[in-house]
Amino acid sequence: MNKIPKLMRNNALTAARKLRTNMTNSEKLLWNKLRNRGLNGLKFYRQRIFFVSYLDKLSFYIADFYCHEKCLVVEVDGKIHDLQKERDEIRDIVMHEHGLHVLRITNEEVENDIKGCLHRIAEF
Repeated sequence: MNKIPKLMRNNALTAARKLRTNMTNSEKLLWNKLRNRGLNGLKFYRQRIFFVSYLDKLSFYIADFYCHEKCLVVEVDGKIHDLQKERDEIRDIVMHEHGLHVLRITNEEVENDIKGCLHRIAEF
């Protein structure tokens, strides 16, 4: 991959820090279950930055949660994602092309059935 420009790296770090500070209730709930190897001993990171090259353009994505051991990205989707389905589909395709698997879970699923969400993640 091309060298990542300093400005892009700084913008990505700033955005990730902001997201970590302002997690949604659903993200907090799930993070409390995933952190400290809380799910099957797997290490998860929150607000993980991925720099990707797609169509000869360098950009970045920030995943809600990421497990390196399983190359698994877990996205917790709120209502805003209803308005950006095409953008999310492209993002998922790009991540898949970079060897990552994406699992999308809604806020409602996390809040109403956290055990079911953890089971889905573990099965994935």
